[in-house]
Order: sequence, then structure tokens, then C-alpha cells
Amino acid sequence: SLGAGIALSRKTLRVIRQNLWWSFGYNFVSVPLAMAGLVTPWMAGIGMAGSSLLVVLNAMRLQRRRGRS
Repeated sequence: SLGAGIALSRKTLRVIRQNLWWSFGYNFVSVPLAMAGLVTPWMAGIGMAGSSLLVVLNAMRLQRRRGRS
């Protein structure tokens, strides 16, 4: 229904904003640490993979359906 579509689009925008804030925060912290030499390349790779996994898992919450008909 139209109401369900509108609700899903609002939830989608909320998740997109969450993911953008997470990505911004992660990069805001990790880039200066890497530039200062406090993070090795392998640590940065693991951190980026973990960050990407968190974003994907957060977005997957949109696939959950309540009260399937």
C-alpha cells in the first residue's frame, strides 16, 4: 500500500543518514591516525572492512518485514 511505501522510504532515509554519519565519524578518526603513523596498513584494512560490514548489516535491517501478508 501507499502508506507502507512511505513508511519504508522514511526508514530507508533514516538508515542512509545513520550510515553516512558512521562513515564520516570513522574516517574523521582513522585518517588522522593513519597520517600520524599510529595505524599500520593492515590495521587500516581491517578497520575499513569492519566499517563496511557494519554499514551493510545496518542497511540489511530494511529487509526485515513485520506481519507478512
